[in-house]
Amino acid sequence: MISIVSRVPDPAVRRLAATLYGYAFLSDLVLLYPLYVVFFADTGLSVGQIASLFVIWSAAGILFEVPSGAWADVLSRRLLLCLAPLVAAAGFALWVLLPSYPAFAGGFLLWGAAGALVSGALEALVWTELDRLGAVGRYARVLGRARTAGVLGVVLSGVLAGPVLAVGGYPAVGAASVAACLLAAIAATRFPEHRAPAAARVTVAEPVPAAGPVNAAPPRPDQPDTAPPANPDKPGTAPPANPGESDSVPPAGPDDDVDLGWWDTLRAGVAQVRTRAPVRSAVLLVAVVAADWGALDEYTPLLALDTGVGAQAVPLLLLLLWAGVTVGGLLAPAGERLGSRGYAALLGLVGVALAGGALLRHPAGFVLIAVAFGAAQLATVLADARLQARITGTSRATVTSLAGMATDVLIIVTYAGYGLLATAAGNAVAFALTAGAYLVVALVLLTRRRRRAVVPTGVVAAVTPGRH
Repeated sequence: MISIVSRVPDPAVRRLAATLYGYAFLSDLVLLYPLYVVFFADTGLSVGQIASLFVIWSAAGILFEVPSGAWADVLSRRLLLCLAPLVAAAGFALWVLLPSYPAFAGGFLLWGAAGALVSGALEALVWTELDRLGAVGRYARVLGRARTAGVLGVVLSGVLAGPVLAVGGYPAVGAASVAACLLAAIAATRFPEHRAPAAARVTVAEPVPAAGPVNAAPPRPDQPDTAPPANPDKPGTAPPANPGESDSVPPAGPDDDVDLGWWDTLRAGVAQVRTRAPVRSAVLLVAVVAADWGALDEYTPLLALDTGVGAQAVPLLLLLLWAGVTVGGLLAPAGERLGSRGYAALLGLVGVALAGGALLRHPAGFVLIAVAFGAAQLATVLADARLQARITGTSRATVTSLAGMATDVLIIVTYAGYGLLATAAGNAVAFALTAGAYLVVALVLLTRRRRRAVVPTGVVAAVTPGRH
């Protein structure tokens, strides 16, 4: 097990973290969040039209996700983080100024584009800056707290939306949402970004992972996974948790040492996912872990109503879920100590708690679902940290965006599957069966770990780098 020495972060790390938390909080302090479906219905849209808007939203994310990741690798990541809330603000303004189906569709296109601009760019900037400061081992902790800050923004928007709507109607709610986005853009200008100008970058070959010693013994099944430090030249750095199977990962060098254009950067990112099994498995893990509970979250209000509570009690049950998500993000430092068995157990907990809470068909079941959402948030943060530790070269944001695109595709598939299951067997059964994906992933991780444990020592040492 790699021992990470605990030390007080330097002021630069604290400034980066504070900026990230403020940006995450303001980006989600959108008072339209809890009201936009009601707004659409009040405007006269049918359920079918509202559902089609959700499809447009998801499709926009898929369309812009990977190209924006390549832009983040070629252009300024900080610039994209500044532009994203401005694009979202334009979409929200369009909604309240011209409330109609075309305006709502256009707003969702802009909102989807804004999310794509952030996805990939944010994770890549934070990882690169922490790596530069010799604090890359704090990535999971910082990201977990940033996710918690975003949850707090959502919760506060839910608290404020009702009073603001009562005072000024939807125009006031829209104006407050636009103001929060403008503040987020201002906060983004405070992100540090130390990247050499394109003309000053020197082309270098991508590092090749070295094979292990000939007599290296395979890890015991009860040992947590280990990986080499993300940057051996910097003291105090170590990779975040590496859930799942153990892979030989090359040390992560500087992200910005090659002068590539947009198209070449995009191709390099796709090639890294296609040709490097450790990166590909990490991308798939991020997508599966994030997509399932992300899609199920949209159906929790219906699940709450099926327990027999009134509509006025639904927000209270949902608030319980967000409390679980908050705790899950804060547990990231403890989660970094999980090995592959511990991570598989975490995913098993998510699946069992989601299914059990839904099948109880009682408000008390939301306690189990809150536990599951907290564990899912933790598992998502750890999966992202694992992915960042495996990416090399200049296409970090592109690879991260590929994971985001895969997540969006799986969310759409989950929406469709849930709809069919719920129509046939009801919300509780559909919720429980959809949660079974976590049990499948946990079983796969345990099976791969067990298979590696029985491979002879010489075979492990002779495995071709990048294929595990």
